[in-house]
Amino acid sequence: MTTDDGLTLQVTVHGPEDAPLTVLLSHCWTADESLWHYQVRDLLSRYGHRIRVVTWDHRGHGQSDQPVEADCTIPHLARDIGTVVDATAPDGPIVIAGHSVGGMAVTAIPEERPDLLPRIVGVLFVSTSGGDLHTVTLGLPEVGPFVRDRLPFVLATRARLLSRSKRQRFPVIERQVARRVLLGKPQRPRDVGHVVDQLINCSPETMSGFFKDMMLHDRIGGLHAFDGVPTTVLVGTRDRLTPPHHAAKLAAGIRGARLLVAPDAGHYLPFERSDLVSDELAVLIDRALA
Repeated sequence: MTTDDGLTLQVTVHGPEDAPLTVLLSHCWTADESLWHYQVRDLLSRYGHRIRVVTWDHRGHGQSDQPVEADCTIPHLARDIGTVVDATAPDGPIVIAGHSVGGMAVTAIPEERPDLLPRIVGVLFVSTSGGDLHTVTLGLPEVGPFVRDRLPFVLATRARLLSRSKRQRFPVIERQVARRVLLGKPQRPRDVGHVVDQLINCSPETMSGFFKDMMLHDRIGGLHAFDGVPTTVLVGTRDRLTPPHHAAKLAAGIRGARLLVAPDAGHYLPFERSDLVSDELAVLIDRALA
């Protein structure tokens, strides 16, 4: 489907058009819609055609078109969510889950697509933040800010200088980032490989553009727009990108929100704690269907 600025997005829809509820899954920075493959499997197994499940590759990710770096922003992602909703679920209630920058895009919906708010009957924020990402130290108080600011540009430079096939053969930096920064414990080899593949397939414009915009992200003040909407916030104790205190601040900004902390998990909860994420989605879906 086509965005409001003319980009083509890769979108996948499971379930009938007349399903009573649509579930939208918004993935993280440098990933693609396959981030949610465990949850899609679990939801289809549990609900069959009683719900509609929609995933998509964000602009600059996966099989979607690459925008210029200046258009790799959270407001653009929020407007793209609106485009996906307009095309796949033009009416009826919505449950939406967002991981990392996908969750930040959800926090921008009140600014960019406020008309969607009355239809949102459940929100799941996974490993994400409402702002102040410029304070993140990656768990390294002394050198953390230096590493945080330069790591995306190291990956972007590798993407510019080395072919994709060469980085696939020698994913030295990408594997270290996956193991040391993105994932907690335990680490399943298939999940490490999946994260590494997604990093290798991410363009330099996407890496640097979204990083710059995330450092400016500040939507804590607008979270009250979700007051009263059943909301759950999930985070891992080993999340170095959006640490637990970010999740706590996010939950505190929404009246009635629940905060759940997963021991030893890192940033990739949809992989690392797939059952927890699926179960919490099911809680919101069951409530919406009831």
